[in-house]
Amino acid sequence: MLTGKLVRVKVVKHKITPLYVSPNDEALQGLAEQILLAYRNAPGRTRGEIDDDLHDYIPEGPRGLLPGGLAKLCEDRCEFEVASDHPPDELREAVFKAAATARAAARDMQPFDRDAVLREAAEGLSLTVTPEQIDRSLFADLKDEQRVISFDDITAENLLHRYNVSLAQAILLRCSLMEVRVYAESPARFRQLFRAVKFHRLICTIQETPNNSYKLTLDGPLSLFSSTNKYGLQLAMFLPTLLHCKAFDLRANIRWGAERKDKLFQLSGLDGLKSHTADFGVYTPPELQMFADTFATKVKGWTLDTDPHPINLASGVWVPDFTLTHTKTGKEVYVEVFGFWRKGDIETHYKNLSKGAPGKFVLCVSEAMRADEADEVTFGNGVYRYKRTPLPEEVARTAALVAGV
Repeated sequence: MLTGKLVRVKVVKHKITPLYVSPNDEALQGLAEQILLAYRNAPGRTRGEIDDDLHDYIPEGPRGLLPGGLAKLCEDRCEFEVASDHPPDELREAVFKAAATARAAARDMQPFDRDAVLREAAEGLSLTVTPEQIDRSLFADLKDEQRVISFDDITAENLLHRYNVSLAQAILLRCSLMEVRVYAESPARFRQLFRAVKFHRLICTIQETPNNSYKLTLDGPLSLFSSTNKYGLQLAMFLPTLLHCKAFDLRANIRWGAERKDKLFQLSGLDGLKSHTADFGVYTPPELQMFADTFATKVKGWTLDTDPHPINLASGVWVPDFTLTHTKTGKEVYVEVFGFWRKGDIETHYKNLSKGAPGKFVLCVSEAMRADEADEVTFGNGVYRYKRTPLPEEVARTAALVAGV
């Protein structure tokens, strides 16, 4: 993803507009190909060597933002390694100690034998390596010395599409509130979108609106007291899923610049941004998949459905993660696993569910993913609090309690 220094935008009064590029522009495709060539030849080379190759294509100042951004996206597609048979920090410590000893023993500040210092350091670590090998490995953990193992190739046109999406994502990292309207999609597509909200653990309110549409109101990272970096990344990673929808409108409040002045960012399906992610249909967070896999083996008397339909409440649309059905009575209990949360949000959500689905819900609340100050929170029987992952037996016990079975 693009860093803040590489973002290209135009700010006019209260509105912020990304400077998108045309993926069909032949000149830009030529620039992208030149940058891609450096990374296609990158395996076995260091970051510093690649930067030297790209020096002529990335000028200083504003003109370097676009090629620098393309290079950053290519770098993100590389896998790097620290090319050293021994931890470089231990090598440095041994060499510096050997050098200090040699310097203390030298007379009249005469230069000492560098190779001898490296050999002494190797002997102190019981390493059978040459001074040259130690010399190469001494700073191998520095960023410029990391070597490329592989590069995930991409076409020039798709790299330019990826650049446009990255511009929008980088802006959303400074978002305080985002509203999205999605129109005229199939039920399966709406469920996919709602599941993506759950997958990225976003704080979101969903409302059904006229003409087969839904409105999603999502808190941005700058609306939270803590966890902003991680949450901001999750919000940005949600955008490619939204781009799979044909018709949508996005409005986001952005706190921009050093003074974080409020700006408006807008995006719609007409802007032509193309998602770089595969359209898998349904996302399942790893911890939820693990929960579903173990539920059947550890819990008797309940069945679990991993694809519940959205539920209309007076306060909006609720999208639970699971439906539990009691095999003897047929009673259903909906289960939601909470990711990022704040005291006010979850208290309001609990009250809404208590009114709209009494005796039919269990909220699983993580103790590790709270995003505000640590005031005590007290709930009723419908909340199960866990530390690392929800335990199927405890969720089933809580479900039996709220359902009265």
